[in-house]
Amino acid sequence: MWPSLALASVGAMAPAAAGETNSDPARLANLVRQDCGSCHGLTLKGGLGKPLTPDHLRAWNREQLVSIILDGVPGTPMPPWRPLLSEPEARWIVDRLQQGNLP
Repeated sequence: MWPSLALASVGAMAPAAAGETNSDPARLANLVRQDCGSCHGLTLKGGLGKPLTPDHLRAWNREQLVSIILDGVPGTPMPPWRPLLSEPEARWIVDRLQQGNLP
């Protein structure tokens, strides 16, 4: 069950072709802050969902985190975002979260 804001903010983003990120970084950053933040906390330090801080994310490698974003986590509130995000977009998000430099 996704918040309607998720559909509104991401619905206009067409998935990028493999290897490309055509989406606006500001739009992706807003998605993370608003949509991910609704569960992971507006400061991304945790809430219903786990923290999305570099320290907490060290437990997983880049591809594991991309898979979590795209495919969700069965049995938890973490939904799959694959219908709304491309793999390059998910990688962009993971890279920024792991580095702690979300614009």
